[in-house]
Amino acid sequence: MTIYSQISANKRRSYLIVVLFIILVTGFFYLIGKFFDSPNTYLFFGLAFSFASSFGSYFYSDKVVLWTTGAVPADKEKYFDFYTVADNLAIGSGLPKPALYVIDDPSPNAFATGRDPKHAVVCATTGLLEKLGRSELEGVVAHELSHIKNYDILLSSLVAVLVGTVSLVSDWLMRNLWWGGLKDDGNDRDNRNPLLFIFFVLVLIITPLVSTIIQLAISRKREFLADASGALLTRYPEGLARALEKINADQNILQTASTSTAHLFISNPFKRNENKGGWLLSLFSTHPPVEERIRMLRNM
Repeated sequence: MTIYSQISANKRRSYLIVVLFIILVTGFFYLIGKFFDSPNTYLFFGLAFSFASSFGSYFYSDKVVLWTTGAVPADKEKYFDFYTVADNLAIGSGLPKPALYVIDDPSPNAFATGRDPKHAVVCATTGLLEKLGRSELEGVVAHELSHIKNYDILLSSLVAVLVGTVSLVSDWLMRNLWWGGLKDDGNDRDNRNPLLFIFFVLVLIITPLVSTIIQLAISRKREFLADASGALLTRYPEGLARALEKINADQNILQTASTSTAHLFISNPFKRNENKGGWLLSLFSTHPPVEERIRMLRNM
């Protein structure tokens, strides 16, 4: 697969995820409406809500992600290396210079977001900027610029916002079912309590799985591709390999990360060791094993 076919595939996946999200949310509301004898009303609300969320996530997903992670614009004087590295690599890759943001957190990590190279953001934690040397920082920034060039950022940002929206909606519905739908309110709704309870349990089980499946629609191959592309940009694979080693060895957990944004980062922000959790944990991880990524970089 060439870089151009990868970009086209990522754009197609973005549209597919939006369509699947609209179907999922609309169907979700329709089923709730069936229980409350108002399926058409809930169906209309689900359509309106899903379309609004999809539109908003496309144009404002980067702002939502930056807000939820607590990122702020990077000060050029304070983070001079960050700016010069990003400037030099952007010129070398033929990309517009991305906006630079920082998260005040000791856990070393970074991500890129935005809908296209002209609206791209590279964000790093203060821990990463303090703990990495310049060649290692170049490896990380080159990795994130590769995500931008490959249009991974559009796909990742859409997933972060839409998965978070699905989680919020399901949580709201579960609370209403628990505190309203499952309680005795003196009408014929009592007869539906067993079905509502079953639905409640199914939502508890299925919603995390659906969120995981949506996140896994973002192929973990994109991390390997960004590693390789970043190494080619810097002409120094060892820089990114050493950066990944430092990031993986650091035991700090990124406090502002969530399950909906975890896949955005260069390394799992929750410090889950995929290699020690068995094949099932590795299968459902948002990132490939760090050791494998380092091995492939050092074999380049």
